This record gives sequence, C-alpha cells and structure tokens, in this order.
Amino acid sequence: SLLLKAAGLSQYEHLIDDAIAWGKKNGKTQEQQVVAACDKLAVNFGAEILKIVPGRVSTEVDARLSFDKEKSIEKARHLVDLYQQQGVEKSRILIKLASTWEGIRAAEELEKEGINCNLTLLFSFAQARACAEAGVFLISPFVGRIYDWYQARKPMDPYVVEEDPGVKSVRNIYDY
Repeated sequence: SLLLKAAGLSQYEHLIDDAIAWGKKNGKTQEQQVVAACDKLAVNFGAEILKIVPGRVSTEVDARLSFDKEKSIEKARHLVDLYQQQGVEKSRILIKLASTWEGIRAAEELEKEGINCNLTLLFSFAQARACAEAGVFLISPFVGRIYDWYQARKPMDPYVVEEDPGVKSVRNIYDY
C-alpha cells in the first residue's frame, strides 16, 4: 500500500513514533496497542495529506469489521474523533467501508450523523442501489475486478470499452 511505502521514508518517522506512543498509551493488551497504533498512523498520514491536498481524505475501517454494523460504526466514529483531535474538520474526512449489507447499514447511520462514507468492494448493481437508498456519499465500484471475473469465465480478446462488463456495470449504476 502507499501508506506502507510512505511509512518507510525517514521524513515520516515522527508520524510512526507518535502512533506507536499512542498505541502504547491507549491499548491494554499488545493486540489493542497494535490496533490503536494502526488507527492513529492512518489518521496521522491522512492529516498530513490534507495539509497539501484540497478536498477529502479517505480512511478505511478495518475490513475484519465488514460484517459487523455496530463495530464498523464505532470504529468510524473513533477515526473521525482522532482526526478532529488533530483539527481536521469532519467535512474533509471520508470513511471507507466495505459494501456488505452491514457496511451499507453502518454507512446509512453514519451519514445521518454527518460522517460521509465511501463504500468500496462494490461489484454489483444491487450493492450500488442499496448504497443509494442508504444515502451514501460515495461508492467505488471495482470496474477492473468485474472485468477480471468475466475474463476468467468468458475469455475474449480485450473487450472494447462499450462491451467491457465493468464499464457496463458502472454505466448502469450511474444511470440509476
């Protein structure tokens, strides 16, 4: 990931040191310390990015929570709180959630609280429609993965854009 690559650069060492100290202070067990440090590191990098990039930064809720609505909501609120502790306004944060049924329901609740969400791992019109009905701010369809799935099952010379299943899927979603 880009975050992992950036973490290896000496200019960002202070962000890592801060996250480790945060983890040690805020976690009782070693596992809790690691989770706390990872959350803090993601937010530290996000806040750093926002110093030079206009708009929003997207920070992901741990994928292991994808099928737990309540824990996803709790983690999202926690990430937003960490950003706000660094002076980042809620309007500059996107919380990335998997577009499982539970993730969509979590996003629906978070959107009502003014926490904008980016739903990812979206492969179907049904998921996109559920996101739209939940009032989700942004979706990120996996155009390339849809193409890959079809290529694995119905190989063709490269699909022309008009016939690319991923592109067709996104057009269908957009038209909805």
